[in-house]
Amino acid sequence: MTADTNDQSGRKKPERSDSLRTFGAVYQGFREYRGFTQESLAPEIRYSPDYIGSVEQGRMLPSKTFVDRSEEVLDALGVLRKAAKGLSKKPGLAAWFQAWAGLEENAITLYTYECRLIPGLLQTEAYARALFTHQLPPLSAEQVEAQWAARAERQQLLRERPNTAFSFLLEEQLFLRRTGGVEVTRDLVDHILAVAEQPNVEIQIMPLVRETHAGLDGPMQLLETPEHQWYAYCEAQRGALLLTDLKEVSALQMRYARMRSQALSLDDSVGLLRQMRGAL
Repeated sequence: MTADTNDQSGRKKPERSDSLRTFGAVYQGFREYRGFTQESLAPEIRYSPDYIGSVEQGRMLPSKTFVDRSEEVLDALGVLRKAAKGLSKKPGLAAWFQAWAGLEENAITLYTYECRLIPGLLQTEAYARALFTHQLPPLSAEQVEAQWAARAERQQLLRERPNTAFSFLLEEQLFLRRTGGVEVTRDLVDHILAVAEQPNVEIQIMPLVRETHAGLDGPMQLLETPEHQWYAYCEAQRGALLLTDLKEVSALQMRYARMRSQALSLDDSVGLLRQMRGAL
């Protein structure tokens, strides 16, 4: 994914911002003082209980709309708006990606379809740095380091959440492009083959020649929370869209399910990856 580019290495991982934790504690205090639970407040501000919980635990940068609605419903005397001005996000993560990153950390199901580049959760350091180095506008060395650190931290999800079901649908062309060169691509394929051995990870390849394709509108991600709520995320050049409307999410679930049937099987996908690896 590109989100954390606007968004193992052994470097110190970025810590959650103290300002986010402080804001979350203040927010929780106002919520409880006004007699709301997370569940009862959710419909009043039109955000999910999971979103509220992520904000209160300091895992998510709240959107301006979330702060404004909460300020009014909780009659917070302007305190929440003032506190929000001092918030800082995780280094290396794009502002528009903060909400999704927070949901990702607790997801029990995470589906990803990509047609532009290898998703961030599957990238090697060399592949990620090839993307960062050639990004426009150019990034400073410090920005590159921050972005790789953020990406490496996100990749812990694959190792630390064995009960989360991960599914990745990847276009064959992503490997044929050889981003970063032959050696980078060879190591990338080896890495993805290793990840595919995890029992909770499914990786399927969408073949280059495919007469029907349900994902022609672009990349997408879907996730399920522990409360069995589903969200969708669609990314573009300079921003992204987090979808919570059940009708919209359902449409993307339907497309993803169709693509899983159109892609190569798990065994055939591994076979193709090995074949491409041998050709490098």
